[in-house]
Amino acid sequence: MLYDVIIVGKGPAGLSAALYTTRANLKTLVIGKDSSELLKAHKIENYFGFSHAVSGRELLEAGEAQARRLGAGIICEEVLGINQKEDFEVITSEAVYTGRMVLLATGQPQKKLHIEGLKALEGAGVSYCTTCDGFFYRNLKVGVLGNKAFAIHEAEELEPFTKDITVYTNGKELEYSGDYEKLRSKFRIVEKPVQKLEGKDFLESIYFADGTSEKLDGLFIANESASSVDFARKLGVLTEGASIVADQDQKTNIKGLFAAGDCTGGFKQVSTAVGQGAVAARKIIELAREKARQLEVK
Repeated sequence: MLYDVIIVGKGPAGLSAALYTTRANLKTLVIGKDSSELLKAHKIENYFGFSHAVSGRELLEAGEAQARRLGAGIICEEVLGINQKEDFEVITSEAVYTGRMVLLATGQPQKKLHIEGLKALEGAGVSYCTTCDGFFYRNLKVGVLGNKAFAIHEAEELEPFTKDITVYTNGKELEYSGDYEKLRSKFRIVEKPVQKLEGKDFLESIYFADGTSEKLDGLFIANESASSVDFARKLGVLTEGASIVADQDQKTNIKGLFAAGDCTGGFKQVSTAVGQGAVAARKIIELAREKARQLEVK
């Protein structure tokens, strides 16, 4: 099935956009996990329209119910990657979905990892993008740092370049629902906590909390779940630090790809995210209608 727009993230920005795109009769799919930071908000007292305090969970559940009522498709799956061909392919832990346009609205990345030497070696053996940098590690020893499906997906992205791939879970249990034995036949799994990374001008070694170490040519960070910035980097979208660069219409530098909410930086408030979602939706609707007119002319 081809969707007019796929919205990645079901927080305030994503759900707000879905309200507009579905009302404009665009086939809309919202994909996300129940991991919005808003779920942790016990009381929200500064959001317009409520005479009493409301929890973040209540606000999200109401927004999701509203989007469903209007006709949006909403699924709870983890998005692992996004590819751009003629249209956009959104890869989840369960399936691949295709959309003419995509709105990134998954919030900002998880907090930075506190591993000695990691920051200093970013761009010198430490990378956050297998698509961007995997080519440079042909037939070398590489690692992926993470313990969830995103880390396994990134390890699989490295297979065309090297077969010497280790997944470092940093002391956490590997969360994987597939064939574990088959996974171990492809990748080495190390579950020890990572203490530090070392190298003079380039990454050379990874050290563990138990005092052991091993040589390593490259390390790709895929901690927790993928964020909008992770997807953006792979697609060639402009970023500034941990934020996606979007213009006043929430457009990125790639046509058909939009971003809204906390992933764009700025004032992190529900009202801001909702407003950006609405702006992005308006431009998505305009672009969809423009494409429809072009097809009619042809």
